[in-house]
Amino acid sequence: MAYDRYVAICHPLRYTIIINEKVSILMAIGCWMFAFLVPMGHTVLISHFYFCGSHEINHFFCDVLPLLTLSCSNTQAIESLSLILGTVIALPCLMTILTSYVYIISTILRIHSTEGRHKVFSTCSSHLTVVILYYGTIMCLYMRPTSMQSLNQNKLFALLHNVLIPIFNPIIYSLKNREVKGALRKILDGISFSKY
Repeated sequence: MAYDRYVAICHPLRYTIIINEKVSILMAIGCWMFAFLVPMGHTVLISHFYFCGSHEINHFFCDVLPLLTLSCSNTQAIESLSLILGTVIALPCLMTILTSYVYIISTILRIHSTEGRHKVFSTCSSHLTVVILYYGTIMCLYMRPTSMQSLNQNKLFALLHNVLIPIFNPIIYSLKNREVKGALRKILDGISFSKY
């Protein structure tokens, strides 16, 4: 989506040539392949672990980190894999997104009309908000050293990442809609007047 926004704002006249059906399909397939292949290493490693004691996971769902606390095996390999994958895959993706937004913001600043700048920025601000929320929780959840992790903090970040962000996504993206903004203003005005 960041690439789509980058092309739409920085190269608007060539948008339909650059983002054609073939490119869209290839980007979607690439995302699906990444989403399938990246967790495969964790799955293979965890399938070789031994688990002793309680088999009850103290978490909302069966995630890698809570499984590691139940394992009697040496978990150093999977912890290293998580750090490597985060460094090799997640950080470059984040840096690519942020780089595209640096170009987008520099293009926005060259727009002379205030209305034009506001319109373009409002188009990108919702996606940038979602990216920051998504990557912020991912980094807090999976890229902290195990010495800094606590089960309760991990549960909070997992709740944010897996429940609240998907709930916020439609709200964040729909705030560009005038009818939604108007309804939100009415609700907020009603709340502020009811206090007095």
